[in-house]
Amino acid sequence: MAGRGYGVIYRYLTREFLLGFGVAFLFFFVIFFVNQLLLLAEDILTKNVPVLDVARLVFYSLPSIIALAFPFGALVGALLSVGRLSQDNEFLAVRAAGISLTRAFIPFAVLGLAFSSVSFVMNDYFLPVGTINFARLYRELLYSNPDLELESNSVTEYQDSIIVTGEVEGNRISDLVIVDRDGSGDRVILSRYARLRPEAHGVGVVSLELEGVTTHEAKRSGELRYQYSHANRMAYHILLGDITLAMRPPGPREMSSYDLAQEIKEKQERLDQQRREHRQRVEELETRLRRQEAELEEVLRNEAEAEASDEDAHEPEPRGPEPRDDREPEAASLEPETREAAELESAVERSRRELERDRDRRFFDRTLQLYRIEFHKKFAIPFACLAFVVFAFPVGVVGGRHGRSIGFGIGLFIAVLYWALILGGQTFGVEPPYISPILAMWFPNILVAVVGVLVFAAVVRR
Repeated sequence: MAGRGYGVIYRYLTREFLLGFGVAFLFFFVIFFVNQLLLLAEDILTKNVPVLDVARLVFYSLPSIIALAFPFGALVGALLSVGRLSQDNEFLAVRAAGISLTRAFIPFAVLGLAFSSVSFVMNDYFLPVGTINFARLYRELLYSNPDLELESNSVTEYQDSIIVTGEVEGNRISDLVIVDRDGSGDRVILSRYARLRPEAHGVGVVSLELEGVTTHEAKRSGELRYQYSHANRMAYHILLGDITLAMRPPGPREMSSYDLAQEIKEKQERLDQQRREHRQRVEELETRLRRQEAELEEVLRNEAEAEASDEDAHEPEPRGPEPRDDREPEAASLEPETREAAELESAVERSRRELERDRDRRFFDRTLQLYRIEFHKKFAIPFACLAFVVFAFPVGVVGGRHGRSIGFGIGLFIAVLYWALILGGQTFGVEPPYISPILAMWFPNILVAVVGVLVFAAVVRR
């Protein structure tokens, strides 16, 4: 009978939490959707891209929106539902029925763990898949509509090239001017018409097929020389990564946790190899310095012994004044032992400076630190759902009669604070003085959970 009573209470609390979560999830989903997707869709729609393709781009971007909406939805949803239950004295009735707050928390904890799992799957699997499909579709749209990146009557800079376009209609560009810059000189290419086509050599390259081409080159090697040429057709290759961020390889945020772990392992192995080589280099310098110091000490000892033996073997005899010679002794007139000692002293000093410089050198891979931060972020943000539930349940109970209104405000404040801590952890995690990626990403979760546990303990004792 008691088990059946628990089941009724658990279903009731679960239904209330799901209702509050649904409202909060939609709230944050719409905010993130407007912030990240509608602006992109609006920009693409102005370029006469078919609405169906725009919808596909939006669809491929949804995993990142959902992955972020789940944790904050769990936070505000738990605060709203628990606040409503507390406001209507539902928890008072639950306690009167002999069910403790700890047992009443069980359905919230189970749902928090379930939300964390869904958010993690979205972030770890669907986000990389969506990024790949987004890039593929955008590349197809770019081939058929260059106006996405090469606007009419505009000047655009890509790496070492500047592209000046005339009118862009469909996939045809008129009055195109390309300025190439490198260390040896400049090249100016003028084309009457051009078309943007995929290059057969790889998916990361596109080709501008130019018609009616005039080329002017200025070489700076030696004396300045100019060269002109004309051609009916010409192919000009462009890396898609230079054209748009959407065409670049997925970064650590868009990779799965498994791929991130493999990248981290490879980068760590390269860093360890550099450190081993550095330690070996330092040991070799230390060995060389000790050998040179020993050689110098031996030479100086031999010189001292030779001078002592010369003084003992030749006693000075009284004789008349010798003719005075004011000339400076030349370097070439130094004794062989003295020259050897001077050279060894110079070598020892050089080795000592080189050793100090190499010994103080520190190897740190900023990219490896960034990948580690993103790896832990993939787990920390989804499992913030559980930390938020641990925090929201006792805070909602304490809210009393004004639980729902206070809970919504507290939820928004904690969401902003949490995101600020995450951004701060990302910043301080890759900038000196460096902090642990684990601490940088998990500290906000730990802080929220600890505060929740302390409030929960106070509520239970009350």
